[in-house]
Amino acid sequence: MFVDEVTIYVEAGRGGNGAVAFRREKYVPAGGPSGGDGGRGGDVIFEVDAGLNTLMDFRHQRHFRAQDGQPGGQNQRHGKDGEDLIVKVPPGTVVTNEAGEVLADLIYPGETAIIAHGGRGGRGNVHFRSSTHRVPKVAERGEPGEAGWVRLELNLLADVGLVGLPNAGKSTLISVVSAARPKIADYPFTTLVPNLGVVSQYGAPFVIADVPGLIEGAHQGTGLGDTFLRHLKRTRILLHLVAMDPMYPEDEIWHHYQVIQEELRLFSPRLAEKPMLVVATKMDIPGAGDLVRAFRDRLEGPDVVPISAVTGEGVPSLMWRVRHMLDQYPAPPPERREIIERPAVRGFQVVFESPSVVRLVGDVERRAQMTLWGNVDAENYFREYLRRRGVVEALKRAGVAENTAVRVGEGAFVFRGGNLDCVETEYP
Repeated sequence: MFVDEVTIYVEAGRGGNGAVAFRREKYVPAGGPSGGDGGRGGDVIFEVDAGLNTLMDFRHQRHFRAQDGQPGGQNQRHGKDGEDLIVKVPPGTVVTNEAGEVLADLIYPGETAIIAHGGRGGRGNVHFRSSTHRVPKVAERGEPGEAGWVRLELNLLADVGLVGLPNAGKSTLISVVSAARPKIADYPFTTLVPNLGVVSQYGAPFVIADVPGLIEGAHQGTGLGDTFLRHLKRTRILLHLVAMDPMYPEDEIWHHYQVIQEELRLFSPRLAEKPMLVVATKMDIPGAGDLVRAFRDRLEGPDVVPISAVTGEGVPSLMWRVRHMLDQYPAPPPERREIIERPAVRGFQVVFESPSVVRLVGDVERRAQMTLWGNVDAENYFREYLRRRGVVEALKRAGVAENTAVRVGEGAFVFRGGNLDCVETEYP
């Protein structure tokens, strides 16, 4: 089964906790703190695998989690870093977050991108020693790793794209010139998913893509047309297949051609400007010769190549022309989607949750995530950090009243006497 869109959950590893430890060796008086740092959490990394051409594997596994970092140890031993999680994706995979921002556009085999960064390891108590604080009993928790739902969208990477109305002969052609075996039948909409085939009998091999038949309104999503058209963005040339079937009058066949051309233009002007060959198919049907002559008389611009994929008539000539066009139009660097660089959050804000409760949001939340709540020394250290950051002055400027609960992350303080006091329980 071909799958070209899927949503998955990724979670990077949490950093390991820092250790609270003291040297206890014999003959080492006043050894001091020796708690080591926690290890870094593993990243979730997407890597392009040239052997994949579908997102089918993600239908069976939707959650991906990297390994956590290990806690620090005594004698300043650093915790082991968590292993990165490598997730294989096919070439042409675009990764977006829940806000629709592009996180990665992965094209070339072996190309990688970090989709979720692992959390930092917490610092051990050796880092909290000072001239006035000789016996620190405080360390940091590991930072949580980035996590969230991401959407994977596959844009096929092919040299040649086949377009046309349903039942124009695209699947038959790709089955004749490559090892691809799409479903073929004599009714419209037989092909429901794109198919890829490698053509290797005509000089250097090239990849050809057969997308399901398009209909009027495809650029607006009719018949999933916008999804199918997306797969043509990175092709180098297009083959527009038009069925010369005598069951249709000349004017209707001409209309079929114009419908597809207009849908290409409306979906993407750059797509409509790609080098194109018009291929007249089903030439084995009696009366098709008269139709292709009338069609040629109306057409201005691209040449018309008559073929019959059933009998093989004209197919080798068409493929050699395609090969020469590919040589004439070297593959440009694939156009990438713009990557959204997420700036680091700086500063903080005082947000009123109720008349008696305010919350601090911003970069102070990250430090709060790494605080060992319930450890008096750790809470006092964090309270001093908030004071140095100017939180007390910000609370006064915001008009926060006495005895107001001040929350940040999992912690809670009380604004009392123009300062922050630790509390044993959270305020409601």
